[in-house]
Amino acid sequence: MSSIIPPQDETGTEAGPSRAPGPSRRSLAAQAMGRIDPVTRAVVAPLHVSTTFIRDPDNAYSSGFSYARPDNATVREAESVIAMLEGAEAGALLFGSGMAAATAVFTALEPGDHAVAPRVMYWALRRWLREEAPRRTLTVDFVDTDDLDALRAAMRPGRTKLVWIETPGNPLWTITDIAGAADIAHAAGARLAVDSTAASPIHTRPLTLGADIVMHSATKILNGHSDVVAGVLAAGRADAFWERIGAIRANGGAILGPFEAYLLMRSLRTLPLRAAAQAASALDLAQRLRRHAFVASVLYPGLPDDPGHAVAARQMEGGFGYMLSIRVRGGEAAAVGTAARVRLWKRATSLGGVESLVEHRASVEGPGSPCPPDLLRLSTGLEDPGDLFADLDAALWAAHGGEDPRA
Repeated sequence: MSSIIPPQDETGTEAGPSRAPGPSRRSLAAQAMGRIDPVTRAVVAPLHVSTTFIRDPDNAYSSGFSYARPDNATVREAESVIAMLEGAEAGALLFGSGMAAATAVFTALEPGDHAVAPRVMYWALRRWLREEAPRRTLTVDFVDTDDLDALRAAMRPGRTKLVWIETPGNPLWTITDIAGAADIAHAAGARLAVDSTAASPIHTRPLTLGADIVMHSATKILNGHSDVVAGVLAAGRADAFWERIGAIRANGGAILGPFEAYLLMRSLRTLPLRAAAQAASALDLAQRLRRHAFVASVLYPGLPDDPGHAVAARQMEGGFGYMLSIRVRGGEAAAVGTAARVRLWKRATSLGGVESLVEHRASVEGPGSPCPPDLLRLSTGLEDPGDLFADLDAALWAAHGGEDPRA
C-alpha cells in the first residue's frame, strides 16, 4: 500500500534538507498510518475476509498470504497502528480476546518456570494463573508489585522467567514503577510484561520504560465502543520468546477475526481524543467524589495524595486514565445499593467504552476476591462529567436513606 508519510531516517525525522519532524502519533492514528488503498484510492482500508489465497504457479505465495488462521491483511493493518502507538519495534499481535493474549505469554514459558504477578489484578487472569498455570507446571507467586522491595524479594534468579505487572492495577488502581520493575526483572534474567489496559498507549508506553512486552485488552479503550472483544501484545524486540508467542497464536487459531479488526481500526483512529477526554472526566469525578459525604475514599492515581501519584506522574503523560474506584461509607450494602440506584451510569462489566459503567466487583469476583466489599469500580465514558457526578450523587444519597432528587 502507498503512504502519505514521507521517508524518515533512523532518528524518526523526515529525510531531506528540511529535517522537519514526521507526523505525530495522533496524526498517524487519525489517518491509520496514512495508508491509501492502491486499487480504489480509498482512505479507509478494505475489509479482507477471504480464508484462502491463490498459490503462484510454482506453488509459492508471493502475496504473503496463504490461509486466514495465522494471518490476515485487515488484522495486520490494526496491528501496525498499535505497534506505532506503543513504539513496538517487533510489532504487535492481535488475539481473539485479552485473555487469549495474556495467557499466550504464560503459555510460552517452559515447564518449571517461575513467574511473578500482582496480588490484586484483573480477576479472570488471576484465576487462570491459580487454576491453569499449575497444570502446566508453572509456579506463580503473587505479590504487591507496587512495592519494589517485595517484588525484588519474590525473584528466584535462574528460575524466574517472567514478571507480569498491571499498572494502573484493576480495581484498586495501584501504580507500579515500570522502569524499576524492569530493572529488577532483567537483573534476575526475566522478562517484564505490562498489562497497560487501564492506561492505553496514549498515557503510558511501557516499552519505552524498559518493559519487554505490553498487553492490552483491546476490548476496552482501544476499541472503546463495547462491540469488539480483542486482545493485543506488542514487543520491543523480536527474539525466540516473541516468535514462540506468534507460533502459539497461529497454531492455536487465536487470531482476531477480520471484521473485529476492521472495527478496532475504526476505533484506533479516535483513540487519542477519546482517551484524553475520558481521563479528564475521570479526574474531574475523582476530585468531586473525594469531598462527598458518603464516599470514604477515592482510588485514582491522578489525585495528588494517592500513594501512586508520584510514580504515575513520572511514567504517565497527558492524564491518569479513565478508571477510578470509590469506597462507599456504610459498607457493602451501601455500595450495592448505590449501584442499584444509578440511572445514567450503566451497571455492566467491562470498561473503557464511551458509555460510563459501574460495577460492584466483590460480588462479581466472589469468594476469595481481594477486592474490598465497599468498593465500586467506575469506568468513565464520554458523557458530561457534571451529569455523571449528579447521577452518582443522587444514588449515594438514596442508598443512605436520603431523598432522591430525581424522584
